[in-house]
Amino acid sequence: MTTLDRRSAAAIAAGVNAGTTSAVSVIEDTLARIAAYDAIQPQVWISLASVEDLLAQASAIDARVAAGEVLPLAGVPYAAKDNIDVAGLETTAACPAFAYAPAEDATVIARLKAAGAICVGKTNLDQFATGLVGTRSPYGVPRNAYNRDYVSGGSSSGSAIAVAAGLVPIALGTDTAGSGRVPAAFNHLIGFKPTKGRWSTKGLVPACRSIDCITVFASDTTDARLVDHTLAGFDAGDPWSRALSDTALTPKRIGVPRRDQRAFFGDSESEFFYDRALATLAQSAEVVEIDIAPLLEAAQLLYGGPWVAERTAAIAKLLKDNPEAVDPTVRTVVEAGWGKTAVELWNGVYRMAELKRHADQLWESVDMLAFPTTGTTYRVAELAVAPVALNSNLGFYTNFVNLLDMAAVAVPAGVRHNGTGFGITLIGPAATDRALLNAADAWLEAANLTPPPPLDLEGKMQTVKLAVVGAHLEGMPLHWQLTSRDAKFVGAFETAPTYKLYAIANSTPPKPALVFDEGGAAIKLEVYELGLAEFGSFTVEVPAPLAIGTVTLADGTSVKGFVAEPRALAGAEDITHLGGWRAYIASRS
Repeated sequence: MTTLDRRSAAAIAAGVNAGTTSAVSVIEDTLARIAAYDAIQPQVWISLASVEDLLAQASAIDARVAAGEVLPLAGVPYAAKDNIDVAGLETTAACPAFAYAPAEDATVIARLKAAGAICVGKTNLDQFATGLVGTRSPYGVPRNAYNRDYVSGGSSSGSAIAVAAGLVPIALGTDTAGSGRVPAAFNHLIGFKPTKGRWSTKGLVPACRSIDCITVFASDTTDARLVDHTLAGFDAGDPWSRALSDTALTPKRIGVPRRDQRAFFGDSESEFFYDRALATLAQSAEVVEIDIAPLLEAAQLLYGGPWVAERTAAIAKLLKDNPEAVDPTVRTVVEAGWGKTAVELWNGVYRMAELKRHADQLWESVDMLAFPTTGTTYRVAELAVAPVALNSNLGFYTNFVNLLDMAAVAVPAGVRHNGTGFGITLIGPAATDRALLNAADAWLEAANLTPPPPLDLEGKMQTVKLAVVGAHLEGMPLHWQLTSRDAKFVGAFETAPTYKLYAIANSTPPKPALVFDEGGAAIKLEVYELGLAEFGSFTVEVPAPLAIGTVTLADGTSVKGFVAEPRALAGAEDITHLGGWRAYIASRS
């Protein structure tokens, strides 16, 4: 399949400008990629430009280059989120009843076109850009490119998948509360959210007009810079546009949430990756724990305060005339704005000004923030059951950024066991955009991350890693309970040095009890990988006083594994000093 490799916008433009490839051949390759992946995830796109139109645009680019022009984005195919106007394609904002034919390109589209880029189509999104999940669209649910049981992230869902799957090298998204960062994290991408007003929002269907930003997804910071160089600049046609001068930033003091304020929603793997990221950052900077309560209060005002009325205002006519056309979850969120009063609004404005002053003072003690992009991720099925609460969890670290006039770039920071991405976001004051991209480069070099896994092209079987310490070890009496379930041996490891091992009294066959104890030691074990259903059937057969819990390994990662109830220790022999069950069995022989 042709969608396994991602392409570089910079490399494509260089090749077209040098004549070593043509814009026409790039578009032909792009169409083949889209067709192949569409058989797997047709939900990525809402509309595509016609083949004839794309080839005509590509031919025009080749002619411009042949005439001597050097175009910064010559022949680069890209996608645009379908709340950004592209002349010739409908703008739907993922709501068919809202759809219209724009008379002209949005400013960002016009600037990309002038630079030689070609928009191949409009991508799916959480309707009216309301959501961080990618599940709120009548055009289907784009799923994570690396594990289709999981959400893509939203609201810029289709744009993120289009880049992650190698369909296009860059894609425009938008970001009001994290929509340009959350999908980047889940799909191992760079998500660059510029300062408010740095890129024009003329031609964007508003979500919250006063804080909306257009963003870009890319595989590397080089492409993000290329897009920023093309799009940054004042637009007199956009009342929210600003003339900004780049501000330097030297991240010697990096602000992070106080440990007691961090939220990972039960996701120990995300917590591990974040702790590892902080250790990497600490190699070249001072990591400073800060009180994030004021930032969280600002975030709460976005949906729990009067700013939700901005979303109501954006689609007020449709809500009044045809409310059933709006996704039920989106409607629940947006209709809350009808109840907001002008008094609440102004009180909110006053409080936000106070919180903004606090945020501005924060930069006196730190140079940059490095937060988790999200504290966890979720399966599509989980979002169907609790769409609002779980979506809110995903915005815990993102919702405040635009409200407090900050710039941000989301960068990869780990590959979860399920293949989805964990990321951190580097956040700075307004106008530090280019400095943040430099900081992202330094992070990526220092982190030396594992590359993204292969795409999920066939629907991965969900698996669970299970640590065994006794009778289920290879060659032991109960090992057959693993082999009969086609368990795959992952490797022999040790626990963190915080466990004690006991031989349970009067157990047949002999079994150990692994117990967490700060005064313990490292215990040898084996890790196996089972399908989700097989893991469930295995767990059902675990007899008391044993149970399946979470075990921390020596490298800090966690897996499922055998633990014990307190009653298992009655009459048990402490064998911790032997370091593992095999040594104990050998000692008995």
